Amino acid sequence: MSLSDEKAKERFVIYAHNATYDKLHQVATLGLTASAMGKDVMVVLLFWTIKKLAEGRLNELDFPPEYAAQADEVARLIRERKVPLITEMFLEAKQVGQFKLVACSAGLEYMGVDAQAVHDGVDDVMGLPAILAACAGAETTLFI
Repeated sequence: MSLSDEKAKERFVIYAHNATYDKLHQVATLGLTASAMGKDVMVVLLFWTIKKLAEGRLNELDFPPEYAAQADEVARLIRERKVPLITEMFLEAKQVGQFKLVACSAGLEYMGVDAQAVHDGVDDVMGLPAILAACAGAETTLFI
C-alpha cells in the first residue's frame, strides 16, 4: 500500500457532547478541515448536540454562561464576518471528502428525542458498541 493510500484511510473522530455555538463551531471547522485533508471523519453526536439538532438549533449563536458579558459582541462579529453556519460547514465537509454525522442511540433515549427528529440531520443512528468499533484505531479522537 502506498503512503497516499494509507493517508486516505486515516480516521478522524470527534465526539460532540457540548452544544453551545463555540463548541459546535470547533466541531464543524475541525471536521471540515480534516475531511478536506482526505481524512475519513466521523462526528458522533451525544447528549446536548442530539437535543439541539432535534430542535433545529445547530446554528444558534449561544455561548456558555461564563462568557455572557462578551456573547452579544462575539455574535455580532460572527454575523458581520459572515462566518458559515454550522450546518453549512457540515454539508461542505460531506461535499469535499468523507464526513459522517452519527447520533448515539442511547443519547436519543436519554434526551427524549425520537430518531425521526434527527433522521434528516444525521447519516446514521448507532449504538455505542457499533460507534466504538467504527472508531477503533482512529488517528485522531477528540471529545468536544
